[in-house]
Amino acid sequence: MNNKFSGAIKHLIIINVIVFLIPQLLQLDLTNMLALHFPENENFGFWQYVTHMFMHGSFPHILFNMYGLWAFGTPLEQLWGRNKFIFFYFSAGIGAGLIYTLVNYYQFNGIYDQLMGFGLSSGDIQNILNTGGYNEAVITLPTETMRKFYSLYHTPAVGASGAVYGVLVAFGLYFKDAKLALIFFPVPIAAKYFIPVMILGDLFFGMTKYSVGNIAHFAHIGGALIGFIIAYYWKRNHFKSI
Repeated sequence: MNNKFSGAIKHLIIINVIVFLIPQLLQLDLTNMLALHFPENENFGFWQYVTHMFMHGSFPHILFNMYGLWAFGTPLEQLWGRNKFIFFYFSAGIGAGLIYTLVNYYQFNGIYDQLMGFGLSSGDIQNILNTGGYNEAVITLPTETMRKFYSLYHTPAVGASGAVYGVLVAFGLYFKDAKLALIFFPVPIAAKYFIPVMILGDLFFGMTKYSVGNIAHFAHIGGALIGFIIAYYWKRNHFKSI
């Protein structure tokens, strides 16, 4: 298998690196414009379902995503061809953003309804979202819940992780016996076992309070789900490149 940079992947990595480096060199903050915001937030734009895939919060963030894109995407592009791989990549990334938004909407509206139950008006709730302050004597929800409510509204999502998870799942479907390992778990494990464990881990951390760091677990799950659906259909129908 040829592990050299293939056409689409090379250009995707170049674009990601440019979008990461240029704003830092020019001291520009493009977060409000390009990161994926909650739809009720004033900074939200539909284009962000695409642009957030090229935004990264740190050097390790972009490093691991681009390594995953290269390592697992290269054999898939060689198998499918450039155009089909690009379609797959953007479908997984956009799907990840949509599913992430839907989960956030569900969680946000659940807390919103509880606040309405305390007798607050929509204006009162918007003031909480604008300032972060509220009357604890009236609103008896846990502090953690109110922080989450504020964070859902204000914290944008960035990164190619959702698309890369789709690529990872597709790799596992087509190359299920390939041995994979992580730095913190260096024992090689077949992709058909390794990848499901990673996704289950995201599901666990996404549904509990044990998540470490500001990670959009449901974007990972969304990308994995869309990637699985497309790759499974193509594999079942013996689709390769044209």
